[in-house]
Amino acid sequence: MSTRPATRIIEVPMEQLRQIVDRAQREPLSEEECRLLLQLAESYVSLTQMLKDRATTIERLRKLVFGSTSEKTRDVLGIPAPASAAPQEQDRADRPRPPGHGRHGAAAYVGAQRIRLCLGSLKSGDKCPECPKGKLYPLEPAVILRVTGQAPLQATVWEREKLRCNCCGKLFTAPAPEGIGEVKYDAKAASMIAVLKYGSGLPFNRLGALQENLGIPLPPSTQWDIVSEVATQIEPAYGELIRQAAQGKVVHNDDTGMTILELMGERRARKEEAGPEEGTERTGVFTSGIVSTTEGRRIALFFTGPRHAGENLQELLAQRASELGPPIQMCDALSRNTPEEFETIVANCLAHGRRKFVDVAGHFPAECRHVLETLREVYRNDAAAREQSMSPAQRLRFHQAHSNPLMDALQQWMTEQIEQKKVEPNSGLGEAIGYMLRHWEKLTVFLRTPGAPLDNNLCERALKKAILHRKNSLFYKSVNGAHVGDLYMSLIHTCHLAGVSAFDYLTALRENIAEVVRDPAQWMPWNYRDELNPRDGPGGSTRG
Repeated sequence: MSTRPATRIIEVPMEQLRQIVDRAQREPLSEEECRLLLQLAESYVSLTQMLKDRATTIERLRKLVFGSTSEKTRDVLGIPAPASAAPQEQDRADRPRPPGHGRHGAAAYVGAQRIRLCLGSLKSGDKCPECPKGKLYPLEPAVILRVTGQAPLQATVWEREKLRCNCCGKLFTAPAPEGIGEVKYDAKAASMIAVLKYGSGLPFNRLGALQENLGIPLPPSTQWDIVSEVATQIEPAYGELIRQAAQGKVVHNDDTGMTILELMGERRARKEEAGPEEGTERTGVFTSGIVSTTEGRRIALFFTGPRHAGENLQELLAQRASELGPPIQMCDALSRNTPEEFETIVANCLAHGRRKFVDVAGHFPAECRHVLETLREVYRNDAAAREQSMSPAQRLRFHQAHSNPLMDALQQWMTEQIEQKKVEPNSGLGEAIGYMLRHWEKLTVFLRTPGAPLDNNLCERALKKAILHRKNSLFYKSVNGAHVGDLYMSLIHTCHLAGVSAFDYLTALRENIAEVVRDPAQWMPWNYRDELNPRDGPGGSTRG
């Protein structure tokens, strides 16, 4: 195995490098300048050797050069936790390890079929058959857990016997089982396809190949017909979800790139008709993620098309009740994320600002350590408020007492770095500090407004649904296909945030479609079980 020299990438502004080269032509370089040039040469040799290695992928090269993608302070700086964190870590170490071996017990299988096995004629209160003196009393049942494999979608074929009279020709056919109609695919089939496709990122053709291999064919075109038909039927539930999300006190929004083939074709045709001299039109297609918090519930929405996150949020807020005040909007600092016609209390993502220091921590370890450790204490304060179940007003007072002094000191320190020319403004560290100072007011809304979050991680986690779909299915074929995907992703991820089974919820919507259309507000993920008859409903089991 070949060994390569340790790689240490250093950041040197190009202007500084030109000055060193110019001075080298007139006079001898200083020891520090010679060491800097040597480090640059070593970095170049190391990168060249890695590029020659065919086993070096782009991802591996990034990790070798820039380190792990972990953004934890300890991993970024490569140092042990500070002494201030030692008592907390010691408390964790002193806690007793929970019993068990890490495997799931029978109680975790809430979706499993449960069969109760009785002791024949024996029951609680009977005399013991071994000694007539004692009485039997109940204990926790002994369990046997058996996990079996099967195709994602199962099929049953009923072969109905047929007889014909050889004289009169009368045909006799065995009756169909009760409850079996002419519908080939039931509600659970549609739910399973939707959850696999839009919840787990399994493309139609991949599921079709799996089903074909297991002897239960399910072509991709048939899968689309099934989910699109059900999507049309459950559209009222999606519309009600949007209406309730518009009333939220806090809304997170962001977007990620997506492809819709239909829009690409239309755009290409318009460009050919207009000619090269015509003005350019917007070419991007995005999936916007919006997570709204209202009455303690979180609602996730997805919108795919040429509109940015701010434009989609503007359309959502058009359904907001007029008597409600402006919501708190958490997003990054891009101007396209804010609506133009509706007032919001804009808060910027502190994690975005922190990430800029993470990216340059290898070049400016001391300065970045100061920033990252300060922000770590702020996040610990927020975690403490969450663990103590503080109200928004209590959380605000807690942050003002414990986090405000930290943030004030950090702002003063960053200002001194720039004003006293301790940091080159065009360097990576200077740009990170400049970003924080430019957006300081919006980055610190949590110190002034009750309920304002620290970051936009909630929305970024939601967008992973869309990213997973893009990674596996690559694109949507049509605008309608994108709308169907948005509908299912919204319902599925909202179920996840509510802690309920998306499969059970989608099945309940389909089996009770008349009631859903009549009153969709009673068929949201958090209250639909109240409308079900426990004896014949699909269950709606809770998922932790």
